[in-house]
Amino acid sequence: MPLEPLFAGLVIDEFDHPVTHTFVGSELCYVVDDNGFHRHIPAEQIDRQVLAMMREQIEGHEDALGEQTAKMLGQDDIFSRAMIQKQLENIDEQFETILKSGIPAEGRNYMGMMGFKIIINVHGEVIHFEQPSGLPDEE
Repeated sequence: MPLEPLFAGLVIDEFDHPVTHTFVGSELCYVVDDNGFHRHIPAEQIDRQVLAMMREQIEGHEDALGEQTAKMLGQDDIFSRAMIQKQLENIDEQFETILKSGIPAEGRNYMGMMGFKIIINVHGEVIHFEQPSGLPDEE
């Protein structure tokens, strides 16, 4: 079990205040300050919402994402693209693995520097999430 939520340090509330995290018993929670009342929201609830939003953006674009990823990795051959595309097609399995192992602090720091952030309300609903860039144009 990770010691920090998947997106620790990347979550803010709707008033642009940082959201912290802690354990309640053995459950990892994000902590939202609601005018002095600290709401504890299970981290998995928020993390799964963000992963579902990411899945929606990936679906239908596996070919383009596989091609771009292979180029970025310097592995732009048919076999590498096929492997990457297969991983994208089985994204739910990849997300489950990430939920179990977490994202290293360096990875979250990099995501934050690139502009990735998640905005939630006091009830733990993801209102919006920002990422550095979208998919390449179809042209």
